[in-house]
Amino acid sequence: MKAHLLSNKSVKQIEIVKVKDNSSFQYTDDVSVEEPLEIRVVYHLADKKESRNISVTMRTPGNDAELAAGFLFTEGIIFDRKQIESIYAPQAECARNSENIIIVELAEGFVPDLMNADRNFYTTSSCGVCGKGSIESIRTVSSFHNQTKENIEVSLETLYQLSEKLQSFQNNFSATGGIHASGIFDREGNLLALREDVGRHNALDKLIGHALSAGLLPLHDKILVLSGRASFELIQKAAMAGISIIAAIGAPSSLAVDLAKEFDITLLGFLRDNRFNIYHSGSHFKIENVL
Repeated sequence: MKAHLLSNKSVKQIEIVKVKDNSSFQYTDDVSVEEPLEIRVVYHLADKKESRNISVTMRTPGNDAELAAGFLFTEGIIFDRKQIESIYAPQAECARNSENIIIVELAEGFVPDLMNADRNFYTTSSCGVCGKGSIESIRTVSSFHNQTKENIEVSLETLYQLSEKLQSFQNNFSATGGIHASGIFDREGNLLALREDVGRHNALDKLIGHALSAGLLPLHDKILVLSGRASFELIQKAAMAGISIIAAIGAPSSLAVDLAKEFDITLLGFLRDNRFNIYHSGSHFKIENVL
């Protein structure tokens, strides 16, 4: 897979007025950039190329090729990095439009199934398709749900350090205070990759897109750390990538817990200040020195 990454700024400086106590003053503030990204798929059909607009998502510019690849993978449109020939921005007269469009050209011989809504768009929590039908769809399209998982033991000290480590590597959050992150750690607590975005689902798609492009999937023996809450959508994306341990700094939703139980994914919430809740402990996961 050839990826031509786009270069975009993710932080913008604006002039604001700060108010404190009984005084106000001018201040230059950093805010997270939010712009739309249109994801298009090009595939070979008979003797011609077909193009389809798949999605428009509001995202923080940067790592757009990873975002597109991760989105197509977690939506069940592609199943292997070899199914992607290249990822690029279109040549457009308007540079801004070009920066907000990403084209994924699929490998010749692979025609995606774009007509089955269950396969492609069961994941969006805003569409209201969440529950038994959604979970069954994930089981149908996930490449890794039947693979054998190895037993993983993680120390309590390692878990306690994850939230602080994630935040310490969030450069854009430090500047803006308004951006989400997803990070992958090994069982010793070493950060392997981190992606940020104004959309928590985009941050995870970027991370999974990175893992897909690097040939790292499935991520059975890795720990996914989420900077905020754990929603149904994030758990299903993790399930698609074969992730079996998820630690969220925020709270999980009820459907997130249901999905974690269904796929035997360890789900931890409120991971901060040397504490966390175990919403589901997967059968292959153990915490050292904790009963």
